[in-house]
Amino acid sequence: MKATVATGYGSPEVLQLQEVKRPVPKANEVLVKVMTASATTADAMMRTGKPYIARLFVGLTKPKKAIPGTGFSGVVEQVGKDVTDFEIGDRVFGETAFGFSSNAEYLTISEDGVILPMPENLDFSEAANFCDGHLTSFNFLKEIAKVKPGQKVLINGASGALGTSAIQIAKFMGAQVTAVCSGRNTGLVRSLGADEVIDYQQKDFTKGDRKYDYVYDTIGKSSFSACKAILSEKGVYLSPVLKFSLLLQMIKTSLFGQKKAKFEATGANKEEKLRYLLSEVLDIYKEGRLKTVIDRQFPLEKVAEAHRYIDSGHKRGNVVIVTS
Repeated sequence: MKATVATGYGSPEVLQLQEVKRPVPKANEVLVKVMTASATTADAMMRTGKPYIARLFVGLTKPKKAIPGTGFSGVVEQVGKDVTDFEIGDRVFGETAFGFSSNAEYLTISEDGVILPMPENLDFSEAANFCDGHLTSFNFLKEIAKVKPGQKVLINGASGALGTSAIQIAKFMGAQVTAVCSGRNTGLVRSLGADEVIDYQQKDFTKGDRKYDYVYDTIGKSSFSACKAILSEKGVYLSPVLKFSLLLQMIKTSLFGQKKAKFEATGANKEEKLRYLLSEVLDIYKEGRLKTVIDRQFPLEKVAEAHRYIDSGHKRGNVVIVTS
């Protein structure tokens, strides 16, 4: 099969289209013919091998899993002998988490993994990105923050994949949402439900007088220290972007003070929990309260180009890799 292979850590040029052996499903696995896959900011960060602490989990000198990508949507091509939940021809979507490998024509995944049947009205391009923006932001806002109606949530990086999801999810949970983005994306974030928009090119959101119960820094461009002044008395700074400084702040704030800093790698949760959270996200979608913002789509042979676009920092919503 054709697959994008990371030949090492570095610039997008380390990503090369190669012919590799098609995976064979084990007894409890399904083989999925991938229709679309995700290409995310997290993928781009892991491609660089930075922060270096992450290499302890994904490979010291080069990626343990050479094929990048986690989110996918596709059709079940083959089932293992013990599989009972899926049949050949089923439309499915989900994520491989630390198994990566979705930027390829085929992948295998356990039927007990993060995989669900696709609703009839969900298309492949939308489905491939559910486990990046939607699932991650849902985990942070519902499971970690436990946002309540009326609370104030500021979202930094509001026009990205996690940000566009977070606006909608926070509004679904009854929060008042302030979105931080560039001026050109003001209309987009307002259309998703943001109550207030701050153009970071015109104003430093950490210098305002308004207090927030949560600052969700989806892009990790700020810090707990910078945001501490705008957090409420028991406010929390949240970020899915791993930084050594954030880990230190987590330890410090767990011991001292009421304001907290929190990080979590959503994909590191148990598959059973992630599958349950994904089903809850899907329920919000079915209610018509959640849509996937898609910026650009790239064919499988241009994953490196997709990463260059992601690295530019101008991505709005999600980037999709079309494999079939």
